[in-house]
Order: sequence, then structure tokens, then C-alpha cells
Amino acid sequence: MLVSEILAIKGKVLFTIGPNRPIAEAVEIMNEQDVGSLVVFSRGEMVGMLTFRQVLQAVQKGGADWQSLQVEGVMLREPRVAAPDMEMDELRRLMVEHHQRYLPVMDGSTLLGVVSFHDVAKAVLEEQSFENRMLKNYIRNWPAGEGEE
Repeated sequence: MLVSEILAIKGKVLFTIGPNRPIAEAVEIMNEQDVGSLVVFSRGEMVGMLTFRQVLQAVQKGGADWQSLQVEGVMLREPRVAAPDMEMDELRRLMVEHHQRYLPVMDGSTLLGVVSFHDVAKAVLEEQSFENRMLKNYIRNWPAGEGEE
């Protein structure tokens, strides 16, 4: 399965934020949209990624004033990215090796979507379920007499 197929299943809704925006605004967007990450864009270019992990670090770092911290001060700079033609096994390996639960999917400089570890797990379950149904159907419809010697 390819990353582009995972995006097709998931949908391509994108949530972004500017680097000069306050963390409190990012938290509000993440809660309202029920997402665990935002891609940070500046002047039409991806400059980072903000996930709930960076938000928690901002809360710890900023203390009572965490809400006034800006996204650029806590975002993940130069996050690893996935390509639409990347195989799922390579995607999983990249996510695990770099401890990155969310990967922007880029086609050159164009953001196509974000794939989460949850999206990958869901795609694996759906793929296995499909294969399981196909195998059961194949066995159920096995022609009589074949394979008997």
C-alpha cells in the first residue's frame, strides 16, 4: 500500500498555522478539528510541524505564560516528510526510527496531507481484513477435486 492510498482513505483535509501565531490558537484549532498536529507554513512554504508533544513541551517551558508563546518557538523544524509514492513499510520505518507520529506528505513543495501513526494502523487493519476476506472466499469456493491426489 502506498502513502497516496492511505491519504485517499483518510481524506486530504489540511490544517495549518503560521509560525507567528500563539500556541493558545494552535491548541484551539487542534481541539476544534480533533487533530494531533498542524503543519506550520510561512510565505507558502512548510517551515515546521506542531504536534501535541510540542504543545506539552511549551506548557512545561512557558509555565503560566505558555499561551503567549509563539508556534515558531516550539515547533518541530524540518520534520521528516513522506512522498505519495512511498510504500507503507518504508513509512512505518521512518516514523518509528525518527519518533515522529505525524508526517507531512509532500509532492515536491506541495503539501498533500498529513499521515498519522493512527492512519497507518487503520490502513494496515483494512488491508489485512480485505486479504482475510479474499482468502476465506478463495477457500470456500475451492473447486472440488483439485489438489486431491
